[in-house]
Amino acid sequence: MDAAPAPARRFGAALAPFLERGPLGALLLGLASGFPFAMIASTLTTRLAEAGIDKRAVTAFALTFLLYNLKFLWAPLVDRIRIPLLARLVGQRRAWLVTIAGAVMAAVTWLGAADPVADLPQVVAAALAVAFLGATFDVVIDAYRIESLRPEQLGAGSGMSQYGWRLGSAGAGALALVVAERMGWPAAYAAATVFALPALAAALLLGEPPARVAAVAQAPHPRRLAERFRETFVAPIADFVLRPNGWIVLLFILLHKIGDTLANLSLRLLLNDLGFSKDEVAAYDVGFGLVATLAGIFVGGLLYTRLGMMKSVLASLVLMAVSNLSFAGLALVGHSNPVMAAAVGFENFASGIGGVAVVAYLSWLCNLRFTATQYALLSALASILGRFLSGTTAGALIEALGFVNFYLLTTLLALPGVLLFLWLMQREDEPPRPGSVAPVPA
Repeated sequence: MDAAPAPARRFGAALAPFLERGPLGALLLGLASGFPFAMIASTLTTRLAEAGIDKRAVTAFALTFLLYNLKFLWAPLVDRIRIPLLARLVGQRRAWLVTIAGAVMAAVTWLGAADPVADLPQVVAAALAVAFLGATFDVVIDAYRIESLRPEQLGAGSGMSQYGWRLGSAGAGALALVVAERMGWPAAYAAATVFALPALAAALLLGEPPARVAAVAQAPHPRRLAERFRETFVAPIADFVLRPNGWIVLLFILLHKIGDTLANLSLRLLLNDLGFSKDEVAAYDVGFGLVATLAGIFVGGLLYTRLGMMKSVLASLVLMAVSNLSFAGLALVGHSNPVMAAAVGFENFASGIGGVAVVAYLSWLCNLRFTATQYALLSALASILGRFLSGTTAGALIEALGFVNFYLLTTLLALPGVLLFLWLMQREDEPPRPGSVAPVPA
């Protein structure tokens, strides 16, 4: 009698960690985090192209995304500054969340109201405001998520946050297009601001993180300007690099995504070279790839629960390295929809798993006194080298080596990250995230 529902019970047990308050709050935060990015990405590109703006001017708007890579420069202010009155009423993290959510909504509404034909400079200013406030929103949301999750919730919480980001980004972009078709772009951008509201719902659901309250209580409160500067900007970096294995960890973070980033940012070039149509790219790279990513995020949460943090990170690194070989296989086979589906599916599935495990690891590394600063820095380091190499050398490498050898090279470039992490595993214990104010790996 009890044997029949056993699979359902096992599935329910696997699903249960995702339905706890912390991970559900992370889902809401992710929904809000994804929407500003969408407003200055494909949505703005569509609007500018529709308005007849020169293609070079349209592509130049991509420079606004640099603010997302530079957010670590002002992230210390989020850790240090308490918003007057509001912080006393609702706590430091929630005060920042409410304030920046309102500011992002105002900036997005401004971007929608600006007319690219009549006043393109105003559109530029509004897009920069959305990018700056969106990046700051990410800083606040990441810190709030990390401090709100219990140690055993890091994997599920990281997965739910990524689910939220992708759904929020896609949902806001789709809503904007639907509304724009019927009511125009100003109404479309104003309507999309509803995607900031889940962050406020998360603030009500999760409350002020107890870890943050303890961190604020124990943090020094220097009076001199030089001491304040040191505590705000120098102490977070010094705290990290002076840890045991701190420099090894930073080197790992800098190197581990080079191969994956080079492979992914060049994939559309391969698909174009092989003659895939826009419909085929939309169906397989976008549609099937999204499904594979979401499946990978779910499996990544399960692996994190079963294997623990360090082993799940190692597994994801190996999978992401091997997935580059699938692109080499596609380049070798040529125009084949089944092979493209398999290659894109495997790569996105591996990236989904890696996103959960690596994000959880980066979250654990943060000292709760400096959560916003350290996570912003670590997440920037994780992507900056790969993006730089993609922009400066990827094209030349593809022309010199051909696509097959290029993707074999990206696989080799992933190996230093795997080897460095194996070394770290030998030097560190499996890290349950400490509940103290300063969780430092052993």
